[in-house]
Amino acid sequence: MSPEVPIIILILAIPSYFVCSWIIRKFKIGHERNSRQIAIVSALLLSPFVYVALIIIWVFSASYYTSNDFDKIEWDSNVEERYRMAEDIIDSKMLIGKTKSDVIQILGSEYSISNENHLSYELGIKPGLFNIDPDYLDIKFENEVVLSVNQSGN
Repeated sequence: MSPEVPIIILILAIPSYFVCSWIIRKFKIGHERNSRQIAIVSALLLSPFVYVALIIIWVFSASYYTSNDFDKIEWDSNVEERYRMAEDIIDSKMLIGKTKSDVIQILGSEYSISNENHLSYELGIKPGLFNIDPDYLDIKFENEVVLSVNQSGN
């Protein structure tokens, strides 16, 4: 635990104290003599949970992105954010049953090939806490026809 964590928890204890004090007054918990002590103890116990909740919210918000429908113009012009359209391409099965030349006409000619039955399109780097590598749209062919479309990467 870094030395900043206890300080942050104590800082969070201040607003937690006021919230606990308000709840104690609202629901008439304890007596007037001990309500301040109850609020202090409650705030000190609540603060670490608030700290963890804030971290969890931050992690989820750093990993969130909106998904968009496939748009050829956007696909061609914004390689870094293609990941937004990948879900629509996969879920709609718009490429299943298409030929390799159909796929190239739809998605463009900037792809990589690992073998004759596989094309891969770069999708950009999906937002995430430790994402540093780009994702790819992997298209597998069987008899020159799209068999499956998947997203690979992080």
